[in-house]
This record gives sequence, C-alpha cells and structure tokens, in this order.
Amino acid sequence: MFLAFILLAAFCLFIGFKTKRMFYLTVPVIAFIVYFIVQIAMVPLPFMDTVKFIFSLQ
Repeated sequence: MFLAFILLAAFCLFIGFKTKRMFYLTVPVIAFIVYFIVQIAMVPLPFMDTVKFIFSLQ
C-alpha cells in the first residue's frame, strides 16, 4: 500500500507540474486522509472510541 501512495504522489507531481494546476498536488493528501479514515472504520470498536484510543497513545 505504501508503494501505491508513492506512485500516486509521483504521478500527481508529474501531472501537476506539467499542467501547472495545483489541484493535482492535493490528490495524494486527500487519498491518504481517506485511507486513514477507512482503516479506522475497519476496527471493530465504535468509531469515537477508536479515535480516542489512537490520540491517547504516547
């Protein structure tokens, strides 16, 4: 999965600089946030308990 994010980021950087549109540079960030939310949702605990647990880790 990490390789997929690296490839997506490289592709978006290439397209973003070639077309000079900044939207393409936000695609990897949005994809990573969506992936993070999906991974949290897959935990069998309630969503808010999972988020509280993640942010209480030290």
